[in-house]
Amino acid sequence: MKTTVLLSISRLTLFFVTGIVFTQSKPLKDHVLFYSSFDGKSSADIAMGDAMIYTAKNYKETANAEIGLKDPNVVLAKGKGLTGDAIHFKEAKTSAVFYKAYKNVGYSKESWSGTISFWLRLDPNKDLAPSYCDPICVTDSQWNDAGLWVDFTDHNPRRFRLGAMGDIAVWDPNNDSDETDWNKRTVMVNPSPFQSKTWTHVAIVFSNVNTETKSTFKLYLNGSFMGVVKDVNDPFTWEYEKAKIMLGLGYIGLMDELAIFNKPLDSSEVRAIFELKKGIKNWFQ
Repeated sequence: MKTTVLLSISRLTLFFVTGIVFTQSKPLKDHVLFYSSFDGKSSADIAMGDAMIYTAKNYKETANAEIGLKDPNVVLAKGKGLTGDAIHFKEAKTSAVFYKAYKNVGYSKESWSGTISFWLRLDPNKDLAPSYCDPICVTDSQWNDAGLWVDFTDHNPRRFRLGAMGDIAVWDPNNDSDETDWNKRTVMVNPSPFQSKTWTHVAIVFSNVNTETKSTFKLYLNGSFMGVVKDVNDPFTWEYEKAKIMLGLGYIGLMDELAIFNKPLDSSEVRAIFELKKGIKNWFQ
Protein backbone atom coordinates (compact mmCIF):
# COMPACT_ATOMS: atom_id res chain seq x y z
CA MET A 1 0.00 0.00 0.00
CA LYS A 2 2.82 2.39 0.97
CA THR A 3 4.67 1.58 -2.26
CA THR A 4 1.52 2.22 -4.31
CA VAL A 5 1.01 5.61 -2.67
CA LEU A 6 4.64 6.60 -3.27
CA LEU A 7 4.38 5.59 -6.93
CA SER A 8 1.20 7.61 -7.30
CA ILE A 9 2.86 10.66 -5.76
CA SER A 10 5.87 10.23 -8.06
CA ARG A 11 3.62 10.04 -11.12
CA LEU A 12 1.69 13.09 -9.96
CA THR A 13 4.93 15.01 -9.40
CA LEU A 14 6.16 14.03 -12.87
CA PHE A 15 2.87 15.16 -14.36
CA PHE A 16 3.11 18.57 -12.71
CA VAL A 17 6.78 19.05 -13.65
CA THR A 18 6.08 18.04 -17.25
CA GLY A 19 3.03 20.28 -17.26
CA ILE A 20 5.08 23.26 -16.07
CA VAL A 21 7.61 22.78 -18.86
CA PHE A 22 4.83 22.44 -21.41
CA THR A 23 2.88 25.47 -20.23
CA GLN A 24 6.06 27.55 -20.20
CA SER A 25 7.16 26.72 -23.74
CA LYS A 26 3.81 26.76 -25.49
CA PRO A 27 2.77 30.28 -24.39
CA LEU A 28 6.25 31.63 -25.21
CA LYS A 29 6.01 30.14 -28.69
CA ASP A 30 2.74 31.97 -29.19
CA HIS A 31 4.37 35.29 -28.24
CA VAL A 32 7.16 35.18 -30.84
CA LEU A 33 6.90 38.06 -33.32
CA PHE A 34 10.22 37.52 -35.03
CA TYR A 35 12.82 34.77 -35.01
CA SER A 36 15.95 34.23 -37.07
CA SER A 37 17.94 31.04 -36.53
CA PHE A 38 20.50 31.98 -39.23
CA ASP A 39 20.47 28.29 -40.19
CA GLY A 40 21.29 28.14 -43.89
CA LYS A 41 19.69 31.52 -44.61
CA SER A 42 19.77 35.09 -43.41
CA SER A 43 16.01 35.66 -43.69
CA ALA A 44 13.92 35.15 -40.58
CA ASP A 45 12.21 31.83 -39.82
CA ILE A 46 9.27 33.65 -38.22
CA ALA A 47 8.23 37.24 -38.97
CA MET A 48 5.06 39.25 -38.50
CA GLY A 49 6.48 41.79 -40.97
CA ASP A 50 9.24 41.58 -43.59
CA ALA A 51 11.41 38.51 -43.03
CA MET A 52 14.28 39.59 -45.27
CA ILE A 53 17.64 40.93 -44.15
CA TYR A 54 18.97 44.03 -45.93
CA THR A 55 22.37 45.53 -46.66
CA ALA A 56 23.08 49.16 -47.54
CA LYS A 57 26.29 51.10 -48.02
CA ASN A 58 25.62 52.87 -44.71
CA TYR A 59 22.65 53.89 -42.57
CA LYS A 60 22.18 57.14 -44.47
CA GLU A 61 21.50 55.17 -47.65
CA THR A 62 19.04 52.54 -46.44
CA ALA A 63 16.51 53.63 -49.07
CA ASN A 64 18.84 51.92 -51.57
CA ALA A 65 19.36 48.79 -49.48
CA GLU A 66 19.56 45.40 -51.22
CA ILE A 67 17.96 42.21 -49.98
CA GLY A 68 20.43 39.75 -48.50
CA LEU A 69 23.92 39.83 -47.04
CA LYS A 70 25.94 41.88 -49.52
CA ASP A 71 28.93 42.74 -47.34
CA PRO A 72 31.71 40.11 -47.67
CA ASN A 73 32.61 40.74 -44.03
CA VAL A 74 29.15 39.63 -42.86
CA VAL A 75 28.48 35.98 -43.64
CA LEU A 76 26.65 32.89 -42.43
CA ALA A 77 29.08 30.69 -40.53
CA LYS A 78 28.18 27.06 -41.17
CA GLY A 79 28.10 24.92 -38.04
CA LYS A 80 29.37 27.75 -35.83
CA GLY A 81 26.04 28.58 -34.17
CA LEU A 82 24.60 27.74 -30.80
CA THR A 83 22.85 25.06 -32.84
CA GLY A 84 23.37 24.98 -36.60
CA ASP A 85 24.71 28.12 -38.26
CA ALA A 86 25.25 31.69 -37.06
CA ILE A 87 25.80 35.13 -38.54
CA HIS A 88 29.45 36.17 -38.40
CA PHE A 89 30.68 39.77 -38.44
CA LYS A 90 34.30 39.27 -39.46
CA GLU A 91 35.41 42.89 -39.37
CA ALA A 92 34.14 46.19 -38.00
CA LYS A 93 32.00 47.25 -40.93
CA THR A 94 30.70 50.53 -42.27
CA SER A 95 27.82 48.96 -44.19
CA ALA A 96 24.31 48.77 -42.73
CA VAL A 97 22.91 45.29 -42.08
CA PHE A 98 19.36 45.22 -40.73
CA TYR A 99 15.90 43.73 -40.58
CA LYS A 100 12.88 45.98 -40.86
CA ALA A 101 11.27 46.50 -37.47
CA TYR A 102 7.78 47.24 -38.76
CA LYS A 103 5.38 44.64 -37.27
CA ASN A 104 8.40 42.59 -36.13
CA VAL A 105 8.93 44.31 -32.77
CA GLY A 106 5.36 45.02 -31.68
CA TYR A 107 5.92 48.77 -31.33
CA SER A 108 3.00 50.96 -30.28
CA LYS A 109 2.87 54.69 -29.63
CA GLU A 110 0.35 54.04 -26.81
CA SER A 111 1.88 51.06 -25.00
CA TRP A 112 4.91 48.98 -25.93
CA SER A 113 6.33 46.00 -24.06
CA GLY A 114 8.41 43.06 -25.21
CA THR A 115 11.65 41.10 -25.11
CA ILE A 116 14.66 40.90 -27.42
CA SER A 117 16.67 37.68 -27.06
CA PHE A 118 19.89 36.63 -28.80
CA TRP A 119 23.26 34.97 -28.30
CA LEU A 120 26.77 36.36 -28.82
CA ARG A 121 30.17 34.69 -28.99
CA LEU A 122 33.37 36.71 -28.87
CA ASP A 123 36.22 37.81 -26.65
CA PRO A 124 35.53 41.56 -26.52
CA ASN A 125 39.00 42.37 -25.21
CA LYS A 126 40.73 40.61 -28.10
CA ASP A 127 38.30 40.59 -31.02
CA LEU A 128 36.84 44.11 -31.16
CA ALA A 129 38.31 47.15 -32.84
CA PRO A 130 39.29 49.98 -30.43
CA SER A 131 35.96 51.79 -30.34
CA TYR A 132 32.38 51.39 -29.12
CA CYS A 133 30.30 48.79 -30.93
CA ASP A 134 26.60 47.87 -30.91
CA PRO A 135 25.72 44.22 -31.63
CA ILE A 136 22.07 45.35 -31.89
CA CYS A 137 20.21 48.66 -31.95
CA VAL A 138 16.48 49.07 -32.55
CA THR A 139 15.36 52.55 -33.61
CA ASP A 140 13.82 54.56 -36.44
CA SER A 141 16.52 57.20 -36.17
CA GLN A 142 19.74 56.80 -34.22
CA TRP A 143 21.01 55.20 -31.03
CA ASN A 144 20.45 58.27 -28.82
CA ASP A 145 17.04 59.24 -30.22
CA ALA A 146 14.38 56.65 -29.37
CA GLY A 147 16.95 53.87 -29.50
CA LEU A 148 17.11 50.57 -27.58
CA TRP A 149 20.51 48.89 -27.75
CA VAL A 150 23.38 47.01 -26.18
CA ASP A 151 27.00 47.86 -26.73
CA PHE A 152 30.57 47.10 -25.73
CA THR A 153 32.31 50.21 -24.44
CA ASP A 154 35.87 51.25 -25.24
CA HIS A 155 37.05 50.71 -21.66
CA ASN A 156 39.95 48.38 -20.92
CA PRO A 157 38.74 45.80 -20.09
CA ARG A 158 35.59 46.15 -22.14
CA ARG A 159 32.26 46.64 -20.41
CA PHE A 160 28.86 45.58 -21.69
CA ARG A 161 25.94 47.98 -21.49
CA LEU A 162 22.21 48.25 -22.10
CA GLY A 163 20.95 51.63 -23.27
CA ALA A 164 17.36 52.86 -23.42
CA MET A 165 17.41 56.37 -24.84
CA GLY A 166 13.98 57.85 -25.56
CA ASP A 167 13.25 60.90 -27.68
CA ILE A 168 16.32 63.11 -27.59
CA ALA A 169 14.06 66.17 -27.68
CA VAL A 170 12.75 65.07 -24.27
CA TRP A 171 15.80 63.72 -22.43
CA ASP A 172 18.48 66.00 -23.93
CA PRO A 173 16.77 68.97 -25.62
CA ASN A 174 19.74 71.31 -25.19
CA ASN A 175 22.44 68.77 -26.07
CA ASP A 176 23.94 69.20 -22.61
CA SER A 177 23.40 65.74 -21.08
CA ASP A 178 25.71 64.75 -18.24
CA GLU A 179 26.70 61.52 -16.50
CA THR A 180 23.55 61.55 -14.39
CA ASP A 181 21.35 61.59 -17.50
CA TRP A 182 23.29 58.67 -18.97
CA ASN A 183 23.36 56.58 -15.82
CA LYS A 184 19.57 56.82 -15.55
CA ARG A 185 19.23 55.28 -19.00
CA THR A 186 21.92 52.61 -19.02
CA VAL A 187 22.87 49.39 -17.25
CA MET A 188 26.61 48.65 -17.10
CA VAL A 189 28.04 45.16 -16.66
CA ASN A 190 31.63 45.08 -15.48
CA PRO A 191 33.30 42.73 -15.96
CA SER A 192 31.31 41.22 -18.82
CA PRO A 193 31.15 37.39 -19.09
CA PHE A 194 31.73 37.07 -22.85
CA GLN A 195 34.28 34.52 -24.09
CA SER A 196 35.48 33.40 -27.50
CA LYS A 197 34.75 29.69 -27.01
CA THR A 198 31.36 29.90 -25.29
CA TRP A 199 28.02 31.48 -26.15
CA THR A 200 26.47 34.17 -23.94
CA HIS A 201 22.72 34.71 -23.90
CA VAL A 202 21.44 38.30 -23.86
CA ALA A 203 17.84 39.30 -23.08
CA ILE A 204 16.46 42.85 -23.10
CA VAL A 205 13.08 42.98 -21.36
CA PHE A 206 11.09 46.20 -21.58
CA SER A 207 7.64 47.22 -20.38
CA ASN A 208 5.22 50.16 -20.24
CA VAL A 209 7.02 52.21 -22.88
CA ASN A 210 4.88 55.12 -24.14
CA THR A 211 2.47 54.88 -21.22
CA GLU A 212 1.81 57.06 -18.19
CA THR A 213 3.46 54.36 -16.07
CA LYS A 214 7.23 54.65 -15.76
CA SER A 215 9.01 52.36 -18.21
CA THR A 216 11.43 49.61 -17.20
CA PHE A 217 14.23 48.10 -19.26
CA LYS A 218 15.89 45.01 -17.78
CA LEU A 219 19.09 43.29 -18.88
CA TYR A 220 19.73 39.56 -18.39
CA LEU A 221 22.90 37.63 -19.23
CA ASN A 222 22.87 33.83 -19.23
CA GLY A 223 19.52 33.87 -17.49
CA SER A 224 20.69 36.10 -14.63
CA PHE A 225 19.37 39.59 -13.92
CA MET A 226 22.05 42.27 -14.42
CA GLY A 227 20.18 45.50 -13.78
CA VAL A 228 17.32 47.75 -14.78
CA VAL A 229 16.69 51.19 -16.24
CA LYS A 230 13.75 52.63 -14.32
CA ASP A 231 12.31 55.87 -12.96
CA VAL A 232 12.40 57.50 -16.38
CA ASN A 233 9.49 57.82 -18.73
CA ASP A 234 10.98 59.13 -21.96
CA PRO A 235 8.68 58.52 -24.93
CA PHE A 236 9.89 56.47 -27.88
CA THR A 237 8.31 58.25 -30.84
CA TRP A 238 8.92 56.37 -34.07
CA GLU A 239 7.96 56.53 -37.68
CA TYR A 240 7.35 52.81 -37.37
CA GLU A 241 7.74 51.95 -41.04
CA LYS A 242 11.25 53.46 -40.97
CA ALA A 243 12.38 51.58 -37.85
CA LYS A 244 15.13 48.98 -38.12
CA ILE A 245 16.67 46.13 -36.18
CA MET A 246 20.27 47.15 -36.80
CA LEU A 247 22.86 44.40 -36.48
CA GLY A 248 26.60 44.45 -35.86
CA LEU A 249 27.42 48.16 -35.76
CA GLY A 250 31.20 47.96 -35.35
CA TYR A 251 30.80 44.43 -33.94
CA ILE A 252 33.26 41.60 -34.60
CA GLY A 253 32.03 38.16 -33.57
CA LEU A 254 29.18 35.69 -33.89
CA MET A 255 25.46 36.19 -33.28
CA ASP A 256 22.71 33.57 -33.23
CA GLU A 257 19.07 32.85 -32.31
CA LEU A 258 17.65 36.37 -32.60
CA ALA A 259 14.09 36.42 -31.26
CA ILE A 260 11.61 39.15 -30.40
CA PHE A 261 8.58 38.56 -28.18
CA ASN A 262 5.48 40.71 -27.78
CA LYS A 263 5.58 40.43 -23.98
CA PRO A 264 8.07 41.24 -21.23
CA LEU A 265 9.37 37.84 -20.16
CA ASP A 266 9.74 37.20 -16.45
CA SER A 267 12.96 35.86 -14.96
CA SER A 268 11.88 32.21 -15.16
CA GLU A 269 10.94 32.58 -18.83
CA VAL A 270 14.28 34.22 -19.65
CA ARG A 271 16.07 31.38 -17.90
CA ALA A 272 13.95 28.82 -19.77
CA ILE A 273 15.18 30.26 -23.09
CA PHE A 274 18.77 30.28 -21.83
CA GLU A 275 18.43 26.60 -20.88
CA LEU A 276 16.94 25.45 -24.20
CA LYS A 277 19.15 22.66 -25.52
CA LYS A 278 18.35 23.05 -29.21
CA GLY A 279 17.32 26.69 -29.44
CA ILE A 280 13.99 28.34 -30.12
CA LYS A 281 13.76 26.70 -33.53
CA ASN A 282 12.83 23.46 -31.79
CA TRP A 283 9.48 25.05 -30.81
CA PHE A 284 8.47 25.31 -34.46
CA GLN A 285 9.50 21.86 -35.69
